[in-house]
Amino acid sequence: MKIATFNVNGVNGRLELLLRWLGEAKPDVVCLQELKAPDEKFPVAAIEAAGYGAIWQGQRSWNGVAILARGATPVESRRGLPGDADDAHSRYIEAVVDGILIGCLYLPNGNPAPGPKFDYKRRWFARLADYAAELIELDLPVVLAGDFNVMPADIDVYKPQRWVKDALFRPEVRAAFRELVAQGWTDALRHLHPGVPIYTFWDYFRNAYARNAGLRIDHLLLSPGLAVDLQDAQVDRHVRGWEKASDHAPVWIELRPARIRRRR
Repeated sequence: MKIATFNVNGVNGRLELLLRWLGEAKPDVVCLQELKAPDEKFPVAAIEAAGYGAIWQGQRSWNGVAILARGATPVESRRGLPGDADDAHSRYIEAVVDGILIGCLYLPNGNPAPGPKFDYKRRWFARLADYAAELIELDLPVVLAGDFNVMPADIDVYKPQRWVKDALFRPEVRAAFRELVAQGWTDALRHLHPGVPIYTFWDYFRNAYARNAGLRIDHLLLSPGLAVDLQDAQVDRHVRGWEKASDHAPVWIELRPARIRRRR
């Protein structure tokens, strides 16, 4: 089973690119972030024509998350992260696909830091950690996938010294990510590629992609019972080089087939 996350940075403006990648990579499940479109503008017809069912939570001009499933419709289990009934940002959606609970998230950027946006980021991160701990206690196969807007370690940043004051790399945010993972989650990409600089985001400025001046901010976290079935984890880096590309590249994992998992 192939599960991917992709901050598409505008689902309608980059629909052709998204469909091209879906046809090439053929993921079974895809978590999308930054739809930047209200619910009624989500391109459901084009995505269904490509062979995918979808659920989504849009927001005009900002945010927005979706889960796609090849040949199936994701069974929605949650819309919005618990812990703040007044939070109107479209940043979390959750569904069951082939017996796996998929949480698709878009964590706040938080810049400038310090400031109100950074405070909101830290509160959102705390809410995510609280809810993730509940999911761990359920002992279900779970994937938390998306744009976490955090580089966990120096190796995840092309020049760490340039980012020390940025909200994506401040000590408080890195500590929050470490504490989240310490609940029992497995950072899939780093687990299979320890000690290797791997990036998932390259800015549009200063020729960052060509220089490989990137950041690793898109992550897939696996619950303990699912981590044992992890077979591969990669970044489709070449997609960032396509014309009119998102500044993120798709990240994906492959899991042992469900029928084998059930026999264990």
